[in-house]
Amino acid sequence: MSRIEIQDENKEHEGNPQLKNFIRQKQRKLAYHRMMHNIKQADVIILNPIHYAVALRYEQNKMHAPILIAKGSGNIAIKIKKKAQKYFIPIIRIPKLAQTIYKYCRIGDYIPSELYESVAKVLTWVYNLKNWKKLAMFTRSILDFLIFPTILLFSTLLRLALNIASSRIILLKGQYGHSAAGKIIDAFGNFLVGGNFAVGIIIFSMLVIINFMVITKGSVRIAEVGARFILDGMPGKQMAIDADLNSGLIGEKEAKKRRFEISQESDFYGSMDGASKFVRGDAVAGILIMIINLIGGLLIGTIQHNMDVLSAGKTYTILTVGDGLVAQIPALIVSTAAGVIVTRVIFLSALIIGIFGFIPGMPNTIFLCFTCLLFFITWYLSKKIDISKKNVSNVSNTNLNKNSQIFHEATWNDVHQEDALGLEVGYKLITMVDNNKNNGILLKRIKGIRKQFARDMGFLPPVIHIRDNLEISPICYRILLSGVEIGSGEVYPEKFMAINPGLIKKELVGQICHEPAFGLQAIWINKELKEEASSFGYTVVDSSTVITTHFHAILMQYAGELFGRQEAQHLLDHIKKNTPKLVDGFIPEILSLAIFNKILKNLLSEQIPIKDMKSIIDCLSENFPEKNDIEILINLVRQKLGRFITQNWFPKNQYKNEIQVIGLDSELEKLLINTVHSGGALEPNIVSNLIKNVSDALKNQKNIGAPNVLLVNPMIRATLSRLLKIVLPKVVILSTTEIVDTRPIRFTSVIDCK
Repeated sequence: MSRIEIQDENKEHEGNPQLKNFIRQKQRKLAYHRMMHNIKQADVIILNPIHYAVALRYEQNKMHAPILIAKGSGNIAIKIKKKAQKYFIPIIRIPKLAQTIYKYCRIGDYIPSELYESVAKVLTWVYNLKNWKKLAMFTRSILDFLIFPTILLFSTLLRLALNIASSRIILLKGQYGHSAAGKIIDAFGNFLVGGNFAVGIIIFSMLVIINFMVITKGSVRIAEVGARFILDGMPGKQMAIDADLNSGLIGEKEAKKRRFEISQESDFYGSMDGASKFVRGDAVAGILIMIINLIGGLLIGTIQHNMDVLSAGKTYTILTVGDGLVAQIPALIVSTAAGVIVTRVIFLSALIIGIFGFIPGMPNTIFLCFTCLLFFITWYLSKKIDISKKNVSNVSNTNLNKNSQIFHEATWNDVHQEDALGLEVGYKLITMVDNNKNNGILLKRIKGIRKQFARDMGFLPPVIHIRDNLEISPICYRILLSGVEIGSGEVYPEKFMAINPGLIKKELVGQICHEPAFGLQAIWINKELKEEASSFGYTVVDSSTVITTHFHAILMQYAGELFGRQEAQHLLDHIKKNTPKLVDGFIPEILSLAIFNKILKNLLSEQIPIKDMKSIIDCLSENFPEKNDIEILINLVRQKLGRFITQNWFPKNQYKNEIQVIGLDSELEKLLINTVHSGGALEPNIVSNLIKNVSDALKNQKNIGAPNVLLVNPMIRATLSRLLKIVLPKVVILSTTEIVDTRPIRFTSVIDCK
């Protein structure tokens, strides 16, 4: 074989290196995007000014230590800093702490105990900073000011009330001159119009265009788009919460809290969308009131008070324009409050109020006092934050210098325990665990699998942990037992699997495959062909059903490995609650927990349910310790469960009430019995022929719809089971003493060694 052929063979065996490199690049890109997305959840960013950046998150009542959720160096560190500034996350520069966390911590890990003191100083600064922000009316979340839409409504009503009151004064007392409607209205009118009513009309038209066409439409559009994008993003947030809950990152209480916050956000933005209509209506009302004041003033001045047109126009134009400007003061106050609450710009608010304080005729003293107060608050907060940040940096660096020789010793916190039972999915299958999607019923079905398994087998399996895995194919899923893969498959979320029972010859357009649980021929089809496939006789299921069916079959196959000492003790505790007399004096007086566990594990590994615990405990109590061999005890328990085993594998009213099984040739059975008695071994060719013939017989059982049961002499059942289960895990081997005498037996196949 040439060198090129050897290389090609290695590529086929190990995978194309170019394809593997492309997959790794994709995985790194997805991991990077996920990390950058999680930055908004951080409590603080610690920087080494330009080289390193780490993001920490800590929930006091949920986590025993802070978690590293993002880290980066170089350009990534700069991007982390910009992302943090976008979400107003506190940033502090502590070079040594940033370098240490970056070097020794992985994303998703808890901060090592050696860094607790330094990180605690940082978090203390963060919490103090949050408290100062609350005192200064800072808000990091819209949930801190949910009542804002209601305040906006009441401020609109009060503003309209002021408009009506000022209009009444203008129309009743406008003939007495500019000062009759109040000094503030007169000051605004003269300042803007300059005593020329023609200029007033032009300015009035400009205000109409600016207020209605630009400001009002813009504010309404912002509210609508904000509400739409927030509401559209809610399913993704719900999916993220469910994923974190299933992966064990958060608890049930934290998940409920986050769902409640999302509901509050939805209500808030819905209210803001409606409140924007009040703003639009307020603008329209203000324009109409100004027009009424202008026209009404001209008519009242010329008709009732005998004023000439020019004099009336000048007087009422100045008053009307002044009134329109005065009416903006309540809006200015609301905007200033919104600026402080929502955008956190106290300095800009102080500057705007200061400008209004210099307008002639305004209450200058009041405006300038508010300006000075806001400037003082801005200066005070910035000074406090800088001093606190400097102190935290000094203390943290001092602590790190004292503990420079860290990370030399491992602790038990570094030991990771694998989940007993897990399901990993590719990134394209993540939507299948979203309860807000139509195909997001996978979580409910997984829970249903545990309940069904508990009813069928007699004990509760471990909790199934579901998480995504970027290292596998996007459409792949893996079933894990103690971290080891015991099953896998590929599904297409948007397609359906049409399963051929074996007799259908009509073909469908799609991707040919095999059903993973039972190995039947199948084909992935589009949604449009679903009804057509059903009419042909295909069994059509969605992708979540494929996964759950496969998962259930795997659970049944590995039931013995799922049962351990802990499950045995839980089972005894459960029985003791309902029937305490049954287990009193049984464990450990009669039988040890280890032997009891081993017997039950053996039954489950042979796919025999342990639901009839009364019969099992009675049988063991009657025969132990006189018969202390575990194999003998297992056979006695199996005989005791004979009726249940028969009913479980051969339900009545099926196959004409016959028990259709595979049998052994008499010569082969004698050979196996002699081998067991002598303690010898079978010849390799006999074992090979036996496995081949049993495999062919199992195919025949599948074709006729009978269970994969091989009926043998009780003396060789255990030995034959250990021999065949290695190669044929789905075969069930029963002894003749485990079948009731009242049912006829028919051998569909007879196995020989030829």
